[in-house]
Amino acid sequence: MRLKNKVAIITGAAQGIGLATARKFLDEGAIVAVADVKDETVREAVGQLKRNGEVVEGFAVDVTRREQIGTMVEQVKERYGRVDVLVNNAGITLDARLQKMTDEQFDRVIDVNLKGVYNCAKAVVDTMIEQGGGVILNASSVVGIYGNYGQTNYAASKFGVIGFVKTWAREVGPKGVRCNAVAPGFISTPILHTIPDDVMRKITDRVPLKRLGRPEEVANVYAFLASDEASYINGAVIEVAGGMIV
Repeated sequence: MRLKNKVAIITGAAQGIGLATARKFLDEGAIVAVADVKDETVREAVGQLKRNGEVVEGFAVDVTRREQIGTMVEQVKERYGRVDVLVNNAGITLDARLQKMTDEQFDRVIDVNLKGVYNCAKAVVDTMIEQGGGVILNASSVVGIYGNYGQTNYAASKFGVIGFVKTWAREVGPKGVRCNAVAPGFISTPILHTIPDDVMRKITDRVPLKRLGRPEEVANVYAFLASDEASYINGAVIEVAGGMIV
């Protein structure tokens, strides 16, 4: 078990990539705090994850609310003594072309996807330094590297979290805290369910592997980066996109 007894907080963990990551971390022996914005979906996720006595707890947390994040982190520390891994997975999309995008759409995506990552990292970094080490993993996207039509706000937020890990790797790497980003391509999650079938076919055709990714395939990368096997990886951005941008 690569993550045996490591204590991990995963945001946006009630569905999709976050839920798959929580399950993978539990399978690898971690203690997992599942964080998401809705109490009901958090309870459902914890119920799905508790299969064989795994240690998993749920927290209803809005990543734009620093007091809620702080309360969760303090409770995790009180119960388990440390925080070894933070996976900043929470994110939203509110797409529109630049000419049509509203200030509300722009601000909301930046608040959740960018400021939320800052808030969560800020809440755990001192603990990680004090305990002598930790791992912060940010969810970026291929959109955060190459841009995408109609996603000014989303692209900006995902570019931004790459900037975070590049900076944090320099700042806290010397203190034992590794910071990396994962940049998924098109992954089969509920966020894609509203896309018409003909558009999805065009998207799939762009991927050399000719299929969408699975949440578990992203979760596997997070688990590796969180483990001691990745002990010399810091400030990296790992694309999980089936070769879409080759």
